[in-house]
Amino acid sequence: MLDHLLNGFATALQPMNLAIAFLGSIIGTVIGVLPGLGPTATIAMLLPLVFTMSPVAAMIMLTSIYYGAMYGGSTTSILVNIPGESASVITTIDGHKMAKQGRAGAALAIAAIGSFIAGTLAVMVLTIVGKPVAGLSLKFGPAEFFSLMLFGLATVASLAGRKISKALVTTVVGLMIATVGIDLVSGAPRFTFGNPFLSDGIDFIVVAMGVFALAEVVTTAREIWAGTQPGVVKADKVWLSWKDFTYSLPAILRGSFFGFLVGMLPGAGATLSTFIAYNVEKRLAKHPERYGTGDIRGVANPESANNAASGASLIPLLSLGIPGGGATAVMLGALMMLDITPGPLMFEKHGALLWALIASMYVGNAILVVLNWPLVNVFARIMAVPARFLMPIVLVICTVGVWSISQSSVDLVCTAFAGLVGYYMRRHGWPVEPLVLGLILGGRMESSYRQALIISKGSHGIFLEKPISLALLLAAVAFLVAPPILARLRRTRVVAAPVHA
Repeated sequence: MLDHLLNGFATALQPMNLAIAFLGSIIGTVIGVLPGLGPTATIAMLLPLVFTMSPVAAMIMLTSIYYGAMYGGSTTSILVNIPGESASVITTIDGHKMAKQGRAGAALAIAAIGSFIAGTLAVMVLTIVGKPVAGLSLKFGPAEFFSLMLFGLATVASLAGRKISKALVTTVVGLMIATVGIDLVSGAPRFTFGNPFLSDGIDFIVVAMGVFALAEVVTTAREIWAGTQPGVVKADKVWLSWKDFTYSLPAILRGSFFGFLVGMLPGAGATLSTFIAYNVEKRLAKHPERYGTGDIRGVANPESANNAASGASLIPLLSLGIPGGGATAVMLGALMMLDITPGPLMFEKHGALLWALIASMYVGNAILVVLNWPLVNVFARIMAVPARFLMPIVLVICTVGVWSISQSSVDLVCTAFAGLVGYYMRRHGWPVEPLVLGLILGGRMESSYRQALIISKGSHGIFLEKPISLALLLAAVAFLVAPPILARLRRTRVVAAPVHA
């Protein structure tokens, strides 16, 4: 294995391949910063370009764009509360609060470091046990995936604090939005109101731009009008201290573990892995109440899970020919057009390509750190721009990002409506993240549910008969029930303590 890896580095470090990795990393980072496009759309747009390259160069370009987009998505999440792509939603919770506290530099730095550590660990595992581990994902059928998505929805308990009932309501609203479009089985339109632009459903970006970005713009405008806008918070500290790093390291390692574990399952994706990793991290913390207030671990953990899942998603793609998400599905199409069929024989038939690709991922992670670290200072200075100048720029970015999806005015109207809803939710204490989670998972959850029923001929017992599915369902119930029980026990202890004394 070591000989194969060294040969792979010899190929990946050739000047041309190194330049391609650098170019792909730059493109991916820029795409990650700009909301609306995302890695899937970018890779799809650049497919004609890679067909003129050799298979090795083409795959290095595509994976560099993929990794770069995962890195770049955290930037706008931290600075202006706009998730660059769905996997960066969780980063907004603590990241943007850190930026408002003048710690944008530390948040951006830990995002880059955590992404580098997680991405490197993921590639190391891919190098050592990629092929055997891929076999585990074959044990997940539609029933198991439905239960996994349900378990992911149970993370709303950690996102809501004491407002679990409100989180459940907003999650259901997100699931309802996910049903808009063409029915998966019958092909009949659902909740489209006769508008053909809604046939493909409502995109995540359309809702996210509204409930996050536009709500932030409206809130800031209201504060400026009322004269309650706080002064400009300067990001004086644009370097990560050793104390912050050691404080965040356990969260980075746990995020890497859970991100890889969930990311290697076909269809699970980096988004679900970030929600689960953040949820588990908050449960394990001695002071969970610090999460959501600008705790640096709340940035380190999901960003690590995000990039670990990105690396793990290549395991089923390369070893089984099963894409782990939209971006890897496009990569699968590119490989097929280059006359390379991923699968169990990939290591034997295309070993040179595979090892060069793995080596280039090590190189790509290093390039991204070198590329992004100097930009931390530049990005952090954005927080010094007065809100009356920054918010119009945010509004333009939102409009361009939403318009770039399908060039539809319907999407812009939906974003405006989502912005008003998001503003109302923020004013009245309704959590936004569960709504977005329900929207993201709703489509895949429904698909898995209906596939499982078709397989079982309409019997719901299939979800309880499968051991993995049953375990995930029980875990979901425990995650929802445990917080209120534990909170009541704590209150009982506090009340009983003086009496005992």
